[in-house]
Amino acid sequence: EDISALGLRHVGYAIPTEFFAPFVSGAVEVVRTMTTDENAEDAFRWSLTLISKILVRTILEGSTIVMKAINTNQEKALVKAVSVAPRGKRALELLNITVGTQSISPFYWSIESGS
Repeated sequence: EDISALGLRHVGYAIPTEFFAPFVSGAVEVVRTMTTDENAEDAFRWSLTLISKILVRTILEGSTIVMKAINTNQEKALVKAVSVAPRGKRALELLNITVGTQSISPFYWSIESGS
């Protein structure tokens, strides 16, 4: 649950998913300089790879048209994104995105972050 929550925060920060693999590689290289234990290095690589896959999945599932519009910080983009939703569900598009068991409010996030 904590990893999914972190992934949803990354949606709000507009972190490209292409950055996760190089980050894992770089982190493993740093650990390699700190230890000679191959098992420790392999365990670190495995766990960080698993975490990055969960984050990428959460980002892909949580990157709705509304979140993308909020990240552009343009009113027209947000109005256009919300207008796609049926009238009875527009408020829900602004107030809730759920991925797995985690939810985030794009509206609350945009106010909190200043977007």
